[in-house]
Amino acid sequence: MEHGDFRDKSYWLTTRAYEPGPPLPGDRTVDVAIVGGGYTGLSTALEIRRARPDLSVAVLEAEVVGFGASGRNGGFAMTLFGLDLAVTAARFGDARAAEAHRHMRSAVDAVGELVGRERIDCDYTRGGLLVVGFTRAHVERLESEVEHFHRLGFGDIELWDGARVRAAVDSPRYLGAKHDPFCAVLNPAKLCWGLRDAAVRAGATVYERTPVAEVRLREDPIRVVTPHGTVRAGKLVLATNAFSRWLPALHRKAAPVFTYVVMTEPLDTTRLGPIGWKGRQGIEDARNLVHYYRLTADDRLVMGGGAVNYFRGGLPGADLDERIHADLEAHARWLFPSLEGVRFTHRWGGPVSVPLDMAPALGTLGDGGRVFYSLGCVGHGVSLSIKNGEVLRDLVLGEESDLTRLFFVNRRVVPFPPEPLRWVLAHAIRDGLVLHDRWAERGVRQGPGTG
Repeated sequence: MEHGDFRDKSYWLTTRAYEPGPPLPGDRTVDVAIVGGGYTGLSTALEIRRARPDLSVAVLEAEVVGFGASGRNGGFAMTLFGLDLAVTAARFGDARAAEAHRHMRSAVDAVGELVGRERIDCDYTRGGLLVVGFTRAHVERLESEVEHFHRLGFGDIELWDGARVRAAVDSPRYLGAKHDPFCAVLNPAKLCWGLRDAAVRAGATVYERTPVAEVRLREDPIRVVTPHGTVRAGKLVLATNAFSRWLPALHRKAAPVFTYVVMTEPLDTTRLGPIGWKGRQGIEDARNLVHYYRLTADDRLVMGGGAVNYFRGGLPGADLDERIHADLEAHARWLFPSLEGVRFTHRWGGPVSVPLDMAPALGTLGDGGRVFYSLGCVGHGVSLSIKNGEVLRDLVLGEESDLTRLFFVNRRVVPFPPEPLRWVLAHAIRDGLVLHDRWAERGVRQGPGTG
């Protein structure tokens, strides 16, 4: 199987030398096999080996570690669960929305603890998150959300007026913001590679460039077939997230939605000085299809989000979209006038996993207690997927805990219908979110497109 240069998939994958590990050398038998070498799979391997060093654990990655969302995301370790608080509360109720937010706070803490304990060099900076509004409708939405958080007991979520947010990050477009102190920004590929190194040090084996051709769940032991050999395992973890559509047991639980990112050249003081941004906060806006942006360690602006795509099949080049990338660049210049004429040096994209009810899901697959899965991070998976490694550890080891009792573990996932209804439904949901955003932004010009 021929593989292209993985470094073409995002800027992050060029920021450190990385030599992929070997593929599976032949047949193996292990206690636990994990399909997927991103944050979820590697964190699960690390946590199982830390808890039970007597168990053999093998991770199978189709490309290289960090090839998927773990090496292409914006690098936000944040508390957002699903689409937003209002949707989570409407779907599951206030008590479970509060439970989800507490869990996500512990997930943000878990990332910081992992980085410190394993000494992972990933440009980690914990500066909090600003969710900004640039229309009155956005501000009203933020006001309602902050009030909702306060009713749930989270008084440290603050509403900032326009003057306060512009004193922190100066855009003439900002009218207000929600401030969440629980957020860190980091280099996602370096984090993933550091997590791989930690899992290997703990005794897990990681096989890269080992695509899985078939999973035989009904056999005992389970058989995972690859071009290089077969892995037999007592238990199996499917840590495939947005790439789960190729697995018949998972493909109706979530849809892969493509999102996009652009990045500038390093910003000098003439461009960055007028903006400020001394706190290096992560920023999102109050849209449904959010724009998210932050600074890198070398002062590049990363801008992602906006419009999304859903495709029926895995189309070559689906992670590039000329129009959406141009809209993201125009939006960055619209927000920050000092960026007029700045050079954008990188464009990329990739799929995220979105369940029909916009909430994450993980748990045991079937009733045999041998197969486990995780998916549906809805584009906010850095902290969640690493914390999910702890949840999957307890599930695999058969240990009941506060983590395995979380409401979204082993929850019933509303299935997507089969194609072509799946395509129709996915586009209807996307178009509804777009129309709502356009209504909230009526009269506001943001460049060649509204994304």
